[in-house]
Amino acid sequence: MIKNIGSFIKNKPALAVGFLFATSSLLFGTWVAAIPGIKQRLNFTDGSLGLSLLLSPLGAITGMLLSTRIFSKIPVGRWMLNGYRVLCLLMILQINSVNRPMFWLCLYLYGLCSFLNGVSSNATVNLMEKKADRLFMSTCHGMYSLGGAVSAGLAALLISFHVIAGWQIVLIATIIFTIITANQKQLLVHQEIIHSRSGIKLPSPAILGISFICMVTFMAEGCVADWSAIYLKESLNAPKAMISLGYAGFSIAMTLGRLNGDILIAAIGNKKIVIAGCLLSALGFTIVVLASVVPAAITGYILIGCGSSCIIPVLFSAAANIPGTSTVEGFAMVTTGGLIGFLAGPSLIGFISEKSNLSKGLSLLIVMALLAAIVAWKNRFFTDKKVKAAALEYDEQIY
Repeated sequence: MIKNIGSFIKNKPALAVGFLFATSSLLFGTWVAAIPGIKQRLNFTDGSLGLSLLLSPLGAITGMLLSTRIFSKIPVGRWMLNGYRVLCLLMILQINSVNRPMFWLCLYLYGLCSFLNGVSSNATVNLMEKKADRLFMSTCHGMYSLGGAVSAGLAALLISFHVIAGWQIVLIATIIFTIITANQKQLLVHQEIIHSRSGIKLPSPAILGISFICMVTFMAEGCVADWSAIYLKESLNAPKAMISLGYAGFSIAMTLGRLNGDILIAAIGNKKIVIAGCLLSALGFTIVVLASVVPAAITGYILIGCGSSCIIPVLFSAAANIPGTSTVEGFAMVTTGGLIGFLAGPSLIGFISEKSNLSKGLSLLIVMALLAAIVAWKNRFFTDKKVKAAALEYDEQIY
């Protein structure tokens, strides 16, 4: 891992793009810590806040619909430079919103901008992999996971110094904005137009399969984030000091897995990585559901993090290399499943839990992960070969 990270850091263009991945989670982590204060300041109930938060995914769906038009006109590097700087400004306004309409507008625009930023950064990583003849995708997604951990620590540190959320985001966003601007040359060098068609096509069964795996993986991540602490507290009677350890173990395993992912994917092949990851996630959820003591459940969450870590980088790389489909189209079609999983997954688990119990709700993820493993085994866009980025088949000129 150290060798992989060292070579990644020395590659300035890769590091500049990798920092953009960390930017998203740094901003999001600060936002999560600010939500309780926003709820109180703007007089939201749990229900009204929950409905308001749906505006961000709605913005992401709008971004998906606009993505082909935008990236057929704007060079990907220019979008990355300006899109992520705009994201910083939007988050400052969102956390410091003075009324509900301002808050709602910021949520919607943040979701829209976030989706388009994700398209631009993932597409750029795919192009860089081909030019450099090595893999970067998993390490870049590891930067995202690392940014989330750093943001949680920063929020706790700043709170200890009595820095309110509104000033926290101003400080963090200003630092991020400055670093992105300092990396301007490294980002603007990417002048590719990553889409040349008029709109998104109907996906093939193989593409739907990748989208389904994406849905299951995001569903698993969302359910761990939303339900792990509640499960440890209410089902296993964990002490207060331990209820966050399930998600912490998951996050650490996810980060370490992604930082090692480029080496593992090249050595093992993307099909085996996805199948093994799905099976490991299924095993993790099985342990969680059957656990009678807190340490066993935490072990299960760690296994889920290990299993999930490299799946999304493989899926995004596959989406960018679908023959006859542009990077933008592929990314939009595949991540639609992710959006559905992220939105519907935790709510579905909550519905099952209300009708029965949380253990039975989480058991659904075991079945879903096993189905995802079967879909990966049958999918023609994954390969058993030990390949480098340059060896991946790709038959469309996008720059």
